Formats: sequence, structure tokens, C-alpha cells
Amino acid sequence: MNDAANPVMNAAIEMRGVSKRFDIQTGVVHALRETDLDIAPGEIVGLLGFSGAGKSTLLRLMNVLETPSSGTVRIGGRDLTGLNDAELRAARRKIGMIFQQFNLLSHDTALENVAFALRIAGVGKTERDKRAREALDIVGLSDKAGSYPAQLSGGQRQRVAIARALVNEPGVLLCDEATSALDPHTSLSILRFLKDLNKKRGTTIVVVTHDIKVASYICSRCAIMQDGQIIEWIDMADPKPESSLGRFFMETAKGWSDDTVLPEENA
Repeated sequence: MNDAANPVMNAAIEMRGVSKRFDIQTGVVHALRETDLDIAPGEIVGLLGFSGAGKSTLLRLMNVLETPSSGTVRIGGRDLTGLNDAELRAARRKIGMIFQQFNLLSHDTALENVAFALRIAGVGKTERDKRAREALDIVGLSDKAGSYPAQLSGGQRQRVAIARALVNEPGVLLCDEATSALDPHTSLSILRFLKDLNKKRGTTIVVVTHDIKVASYICSRCAIMQDGQIIEWIDMADPKPESSLGRFFMETAKGWSDDTVLPEENA
């Protein structure tokens, strides 16, 4: 099913004909083939697929951390691909991003890490400390403001990263394998927080994952990706996958067995 056939009115994220290719010595690598996409305000959508399917590339194209080889990307109706560097930096302040490896500055405290984006934007120290403390409070880490990343657990470091992503009150939050480096208990607590954030603030959330448990728990629908393209969309409330890859993912949600069918690499 091509999502463009059912466009979302007033989409929070709208992509048309977006692709990404890399020219290398041996030829051209198509990291993402031409893709249309609509995500409604307040949706939690998953990008599900194996490693190398194009999930992270598609996510990074949403805030133009990767420059598209073709197509347009609109966030809240604004075409990001038409902005100059300064305009794009300003637009990204309303698009939070959480990474698998936290990407915290090791020599900065939790408070300083959260305030980093505000400092780069030229916000005064008093205001940025106030907003950073509010963000830490949202993720339940008010008492860790003066702690350094090495003094925090993996879950606490990821919560600092989430606070950093929230400090500018983004309307869109992009999560690139945000829980895959965490244990199941911590992963679930982070996912519950994101779900609650979506419910209370209406934040649009896009989750890159290869874990069907994550997608089943938090996402309303998922794009199944393979070979740099979306091969189908699945409604997670009533999943009826048509592709062998989609069926594989839904089967693994029940747990693997000797009867689990492995999809062909290019199926």
C-alpha cells in the first residue's frame, strides 16, 4: 500500500518523491528509493525493517540531516528542502531527535547537556538553565542535574538525551533505535514515557526499530522497509500484513519457533 494514495490532511510530516543515493567508486548505492509519506499530527509511526533497509536514512531525511537526492520534505507544511542553512537550523529546533548511543557530551553535566542546543541558539544562561531544569523534571531527573554521563545508568543517559530533545518543545520527535541499547525493563520505561508524552502533548513521534515488540507497543501504524523502500504499511491495531517480511515480523511478535518462516532477502 502506498501511503501517498491516502494522504493525511494537514500532515505533520509530508514527503514527496524523496530519495537518497550515494555515488561510490563501484557505482550508485540507493539508500532510499523514491518515497511518498504522510504522518498526521499526534501519530506515533514506526519504521520497521532489518539492518540496511533504509530506516535511519528515511528518518534523517525527515529533518534533512541527510540532504535528499530528490523530492521535498515538509514539516508542519514548511518545505525544509527549500531553506538555507540558517533557516534549516532554526527549523530543526522544533524537531527533536533521539539516538541509540545517547550522544551526550562526557565533560558536561546532565543540565549542561540538555541546555546545549539552547546555548548554540544564543539563549542566555539564566533562561537556558531554567528551561533545561524543566526538561529534566519532565523526564524525572531533577536530582541528576549536576551528574556527568559516566555517573548515570544507560536509562538515565537516554532520559537526559530525551530531555535535550524536548527542551525546545518540538512538535515532532524522531527516535533512531532509541531503546535498542537498553535492557528490557529500561526500554519499556522509556517507551511508556514517550507514549505518555504523545498523549499529554500531542507530540508526533517517528520510531525507527527492528524490534516488533517496540512497534506493537507504541506505534499506531508501521512502514515495513526493505531495500531502501517502503513495501507496505501495517495498521498495528489490526495487523494484516501482505508481504513475507511483514508476516515475518508479525509472527516474531508471538515468539520464534521452528516453524517461523524466514523471508527471502529481496522478498
